[in-house]
Amino acid sequence: MANKNNKKNSLFSLSDSQKTLHKNLQFTATEQYKLLRTNLSFTLPEDAGCKIIGVTSSMRGEGKSTTSVNLSYVLAESGKKVLLIDGDLRIPSIAKKMRIDSAPGLSDLLRGDVKIDLMSLRSPQLPNWYILPSGALPPNPSELLGSKRMETALRGLAEHFDFIIVDLPPVNIVSDALAISKFITGLIVVIREGYTEKRELDTCIRHLKLSNVNVLGCVMNETSSGKGYYSKYRYKRYYKYYKTYGGYDTASEK
Repeated sequence: MANKNNKKNSLFSLSDSQKTLHKNLQFTATEQYKLLRTNLSFTLPEDAGCKIIGVTSSMRGEGKSTTSVNLSYVLAESGKKVLLIDGDLRIPSIAKKMRIDSAPGLSDLLRGDVKIDLMSLRSPQLPNWYILPSGALPPNPSELLGSKRMETALRGLAEHFDFIIVDLPPVNIVSDALAISKFITGLIVVIREGYTEKRELDTCIRHLKLSNVNVLGCVMNETSSGKGYYSKYRYKRYYKYYKTYGGYDTASEK
């Protein structure tokens, strides 16, 4: 659990699941996404208007897209008006996970090819949960995400939502997450237990620090050998593993 006195760079821990939507998750995973939602409420000021949160990782396969979907879902479930954006314009996955069309989407909006009606983005699962897919794959995703058009689009969308969650490519592979970081409230870094390499995470955090990115914290996707429960022992073990890791502060294990 996050320490309220240490609001930044907290280590959140989630149980892994093959299901995507929060309502289909096992009980323990559901509770951990709710805990993540609670920790964000401690981290972000209530009067900050729309909070724009990027979700990234150090490398592929760590669960950033699933985390983006479920985080946005539990935020909407709590009564917030939430927009989920697939900002991975290279290997998008949100549309596939949600079984919706991938276009028109973000890239089409940024290129000025379409004007998107917000009502067309509303999810059937929750009336206050909206999803903007990636759109057609562009030749210049990093430039688009860091462009003035992106800033303008986010500013306009922020007028209609309490939270915007943006799924972004891994930091160590491409610079997309760094390009958009100047337009967002902060980034969450997803770590996968038994998969994320220490040197990869170290490199990721170094890139973020050098770019002065506001890192809100880390989410650990944890697999407990298919048992479907949250292991406090595993949390403690990995807390100690990351505690002094590269000077990156984490939350208290209490």
